Amino acid sequence: MVTAVRYLGPNWYASVMGTAALALGGVALGAGGPRELFVGVWALSLLQLLVLLVARALHWAHHRDQALAHLRDPAVAPFYGCLSMALLAVGGGALALGRDWIGEPAAVVLDSVLFAAGTAVGLVAAVAVPYLLAVRHRVEPGQASPAWLLPLVAPMVSAALGPRLVPHLPPGQPRAAMLYGCFALFGLSLLATLLMLTLVFARLVTGGPLPLALTPTIFLVLGPLGQSTTAVGAFADLAPGVVPAPYAAGFGLLAVLYGVPVMGFALLWLALATAHVVRARRHGMRFAMTWWAFTFPVGTCVTGAAALGRHTGLVGYHWLAAGLYGLLVAGWLAAASGTVRGLLSGELLAGPRPAPVAPRPVTVRTTSGAVR
Repeated sequence: MVTAVRYLGPNWYASVMGTAALALGGVALGAGGPRELFVGVWALSLLQLLVLLVARALHWAHHRDQALAHLRDPAVAPFYGCLSMALLAVGGGALALGRDWIGEPAAVVLDSVLFAAGTAVGLVAAVAVPYLLAVRHRVEPGQASPAWLLPLVAPMVSAALGPRLVPHLPPGQPRAAMLYGCFALFGLSLLATLLMLTLVFARLVTGGPLPLALTPTIFLVLGPLGQSTTAVGAFADLAPGVVPAPYAAGFGLLAVLYGVPVMGFALLWLALATAHVVRARRHGMRFAMTWWAFTFPVGTCVTGAAALGRHTGLVGYHWLAAGLYGLLVAGWLAAASGTVRGLLSGELLAGPRPAPVAPRPVTVRTTSGAVR
């Protein structure tokens, strides 16, 4: 077990995020399926989280050299944002679904603990990873990756899921402070994401397509778009009776005036990302853990579209949420089946393969003495 986790990176938390998104997206659809099934999916995400927390603890305890190498690697360090989002997603699912299994008091405690831990980890990652990129990693503009968004999106997940705890706090200042605090996390993540997104888009336009294995990460851009739309919808749901009436009405306006155009851009990016993935598949893209990017970002768009359906009253958004959920299910099945196959074969936990050694050039001397 200790040897097996040597190359287990923080990117594995994306599998927890994807499974939790499958559960949260399903419950957001309302009558989209049997609730017991979604509770079971959430329980699976909780089990995944517990197993990975233990495995990653063993990784740090017995393979500290490799763990520190991950922090020094600009391609791996941003995935520490996934730890935060995995904690938050499972916690949010506890209150939305897990209460059917463990009871509401236990669900509130579990969500509170995971929300506090996830938010703290997310804030640290949102500062530490950009700092490392600037000071230690020495990256070039052409190395910009959609994965750089991960630590910056984590506070947005806190902003979207934190309002679920508002009704469980004492009335008055505690509830208002929680809602305003989530709104501050929304602004923190949104502005930081906009700054980073320009680098990612410039890399795609000027640097050409991403390497085949990294192409699915283009879907990560959907995360802040769908999650921010989900967040403003949650603010509007909880604001009445928590903040003064003018501000509550303002949150209601924000849910529509912000959410509608951002969801429009999300659909544009979905089409662009899909085109890149289709091209990569035609060029031989094989399964990698980056396929989990097909899950959580799409799941945020499911919950965002469902929120718009509630606040605009347009049935079209409910149909959009259902269609996106179908895409989420397909992405989860593809990522989960590939992960299981990779684990059974041992390929996913194996160390990086050494680069093939190029044969030395052979010189031939002709009868005339020329070398060719």
